[in-house]
Amino acid sequence: MTAENPQRGLVLVVEDEPSIADLVRLYLSRDGFGVHVERDGSAGLSAARRLRPVACVLDIALPGLAGTEICRRLREAGDWTPVIFLTARDDEVDRVVGLELGADDYLTKPFSPRELVARLRAVLRRAAGPPGGAGQPVVLGRVTVDPDRRSVTADGVPVQLTSTEFDLLAHLMSRPGRVFSREELLAAVWGYAAHSGTRTVDVHVAQVRAKLGGASVIRTHRGVGYAADG
Repeated sequence: MTAENPQRGLVLVVEDEPSIADLVRLYLSRDGFGVHVERDGSAGLSAARRLRPVACVLDIALPGLAGTEICRRLREAGDWTPVIFLTARDDEVDRVVGLELGADDYLTKPFSPRELVARLRAVLRRAAGPPGGAGQPVVLGRVTVDPDRRSVTADGVPVQLTSTEFDLLAHLMSRPGRVFSREELLAAVWGYAAHSGTRTVDVHVAQVRAKLGGASVIRTHRGVGYAADG
């Protein structure tokens, strides 16, 4: 089912609970998004490949194919469309796995549909990059971040990051040696307060480190936060 309202682009929502799907569709449509809803994971994956949405909102616990599996298959195919997961309140393991697979954000049920819209808009802003260009490439150690191209290389080899992972690395590298607390990173990169939980910061840092391999410039300052050091 598709709600046509394309000013901001089409969002794919894969959610098997009709009341939640209808509420999400209503609020996204009000904010200027076109919305396509699927009720099971297999149909959701097919729609993601066919429709090329600007973003996907995926429930994790779906019939047919889990939301995490949809995300994994998209990433394996080189599709880095922004993904937001909807999860049950006590599914911390699922949330962590989802972020490790390349999701950009998540919300726990029950959630405010207004917050979902705000999170989605923030994810899309990160994916688009700042307007008017963002300045010169930043080089630290063996890592180069190009804000205008939103690209990263390690030892000259391109590194594929999600929009959130890119902004996290770019923010840390913008002030080499400066230690940022998890709360500061949540506010600067994700755009929301620490009461939402700081575990997402740790998972994204771990993912960026894994992708950079031995060239990683992110250092942990135990009990404080993270910094980028050459």
